[in-house]
Parts: sequence; structure tokens; C-alpha cells
Amino acid sequence: MEGKWRWVLITAIAPVAWGSNYFVTRQFLPLDSPLWGAALRALPAGIILLLLARRMPRGSWWWKSLVLGALNVGAFFVLIYVASQLLPSSVASTIMATSAGVLMLLAWPLLRERPALLPVVGAIVGFAGVCVMLLGGGAAIDPWGVAASLAAMLLSSTGFVLTKRWAAAPDGASAPSTIALTSWQLVAGGLLLVPFAVLIEGPPPALDGPALAGFAYVSVVATALAFVAWFTGLRHLPAGSVGLIGLLNPVTGVLLGVLVAAEPFGPRQLVGTALVIVGVLLGQRRRTHTTT
Repeated sequence: MEGKWRWVLITAIAPVAWGSNYFVTRQFLPLDSPLWGAALRALPAGIILLLLARRMPRGSWWWKSLVLGALNVGAFFVLIYVASQLLPSSVASTIMATSAGVLMLLAWPLLRERPALLPVVGAIVGFAGVCVMLLGGGAAIDPWGVAASLAAMLLSSTGFVLTKRWAAAPDGASAPSTIALTSWQLVAGGLLLVPFAVLIEGPPPALDGPALAGFAYVSVVATALAFVAWFTGLRHLPAGSVGLIGLLNPVTGVLLGVLVAAEPFGPRQLVGTALVIVGVLLGQRRRTHTTT
């Protein structure tokens, strides 16, 4: 049990880092450059991890890395960048929080992980907490932003489950390390983005000091570190449990707003945060059953 909670804590690094990504993207990164923004986030992170892993893909991992890179990085980063610019962080975080339930549903047919009662209850309680904490502010909702968030959630959830499935069945070869697997996806996704960025957006945007600092943060912390932590969790925990830990993403967004932007933290935010934490803890109480 102690070993399991160690993986829970490591996995929690990812949603905490991602929770800050909306704020940094909205405040410091250039507008109207989602393709370059995604590429400049992914490629430096992937290169750093590739230098650490010192291993290239082999065999089927070439095409698998391209597929995972397109789902988890290429399309996901662009859609998240768009959503961050079009939606309030609270709304974008709430939509992404539905991935907790989607991961459970996808893990059933793809990984044969049948959700147990407590994780399902945890997902319901946690999502209710996100809604209590974030919704009701009366902010204008851009339908294109909602569509981008939903697409990002569905594509990344599929990619995360496929990552866990393929990493557990490496076609007879030794399974790649988490750092290597993460680096391949980030490099592949970033390289897929560059030609589209050049054709659609032209040359890379000019970056001032705050933008450079912002890209450094989202690339190193909210990408390299966060994705290694997330895929480590997927390797050691059921996908549904990892999805529930992802509910810490909007909690981080709220706390960051309170600490950095002096946003109010009242009874609604307190109750919502408590419900999210209860949901995450419930989801870790019992392992997902495996069907045969």
C-alpha cells in the first residue's frame, strides 16, 4: 500500500503542473500561434528527455510513437492552446476533468480494467467538486473553445490508454523506459506540428522575455516533467485511478488564481476542493478489477 501511494504522489505532479499551464499560456504566450506554441512546447521537452534516455525507438515503436505523438502531443497541445486562449481557465479545466470518467470507460475494453464501485463513486464525487468549485461565475462561453477542450480531452484520453497498453505489450522486446517513451512522443508530435505551423502561421512568432520564460516553464515543467510523471503513474496504477488524480488539475488552477491573481476563495471553492480530494482518495481505495 505504501508503494502504491508513492506512485499516486508522483502521478500528482502532472495535473498540478498542467493546472498552471492555462494561466501561463493565457498570460505570457503569444496569441494566434497555436501551432507554433504547441511545437515550441513539445520539441524542447522531447529533446531534453531524449538526451537523458539515450535510446531511439525500435521496431513497431516507430509508428506507435507517431500515433501517440499525434494524439498526446500534436493535436492535444494545439487544442489546449486554443482552449486556453478562448475559454476562462475554470471552464477549460472543468471540461478536461471529464477525462477521469472517459479514461475509466476506455480502459475497460482496451485494457480489460473493469471499474470497481469506489473509483466510479470517486469520479462522480470529484467531478461534482470541480463543478461546484469552478462553474457559476457567469463568464462568457466560446463554443469553439468548448469544442477544442472536448476534442483535446477525448484524443488525449485515447492516447493515454494506448500508451499504457502498448508499453505493457512491447512485441517481445524489452519495454522502453518511461523517459524514452515520453521523449519519442514529444519529438514525434513536435515534428508533426512544424510543417503545419510553417504553412499556416508562417515563421515562428517573435518572443520577448516573458514569452521565453513562459515557454521554458511549459516545456520543462508542464511538459517534460509532467508527462514523465503521468506516464509513470499509468505504468504502475490502473488508468481509472490515474484519471482521478487528474482532477487535481482544476484545483491547482483555482489555488494559483488565489495566490497569483488575488481571486476570491470562498465557501464554494472550499467545498469543491474538498469534494475533489475525497473523490481522488476514493478512487485509490481499491484497485480496478481485470476481466479475463
